[in-house]
Amino acid sequence: MEVKATMVEIPRRTLPGIPMLLLGLLALSLIVYGFVPVSALPKGERILPIAGLMVAVFAVALFLSGLFKVEPNKGVVLQLFGRYIGTSREPGLRWTNPFFSKHSISLRVRNFQTEHIKVNDLDGNPIEIAAVIVWQVVDTAEAMFEVDEYSNYVHVQSEAAVRNMATNYPYDAHEAEQMSLRGNIHEIAEHLQKEVQDRLQVAGVKVVEAKISHLAYAPEIAAAMLQRQQASAVVAARQKIVEGAVGMVEMALSELSQKSIIDLDASQKAAMVSNLLVVLCSERGTSPVVNAGTMHH
Repeated sequence: MEVKATMVEIPRRTLPGIPMLLLGLLALSLIVYGFVPVSALPKGERILPIAGLMVAVFAVALFLSGLFKVEPNKGVVLQLFGRYIGTSREPGLRWTNPFFSKHSISLRVRNFQTEHIKVNDLDGNPIEIAAVIVWQVVDTAEAMFEVDEYSNYVHVQSEAAVRNMATNYPYDAHEAEQMSLRGNIHEIAEHLQKEVQDRLQVAGVKVVEAKISHLAYAPEIAAAMLQRQQASAVVAARQKIVEGAVGMVEMALSELSQKSIIDLDASQKAAMVSNLLVVLCSERGTSPVVNAGTMHH
């Protein structure tokens, strides 16, 4: 799923806040200084000057309301009566139009682990899977206006991506070139990262990393699958043992023949091969039987 965004971030330059703060404090001090001579006027003549001072105080307060702070790795989205104006990323105390509304959005790297999701793999086996998603906002306009509650959107879409990815691969590979969730960790992580990124592109989010953190068969089939894995391991081990034993028998017969230690006919060779294979492939230690010859009375 890929949705194209209709809004992109617009960098907005703002003025340094310290000079504007000093200017506002200077204006307030002048107002206070101007109030002293007004207080000396007769009561009937104070109304207009006091009203003027009140308007001046309101204007200074409105002027100072344009101050805002931008923390490192955060962006402040500016709006004028609902219309997007731009985003300020310059850290420190800043000043802008007092009528702008301001919304801070974190640009820091964040991470979370998805819930343990129960899903069927490519072979239809129920498995439990979870992933760790590392992400950050890279476009504040998309995060603010393209989706509702972008943080919740990231969580929900990440779990959906993990579920969808898990259905495309088997838990274990049954063929030599087949990719599996357990056997191809790096390839699966790349696929998962792309899957999550495609879903979160519209929210102005960059997926830094996505990796499987939990992978297991569902409890109802875990015991049966464990026996299957054990049986496969036993068969593979036996195959290696037989291959090695056949090689050792072949080497023994070749050495006996080349060095003319003993001449064996076909039946004797067959008996020797049988005995050697029993010794080499047996799970337990063998007990040799010594033939001491035939006794005649």
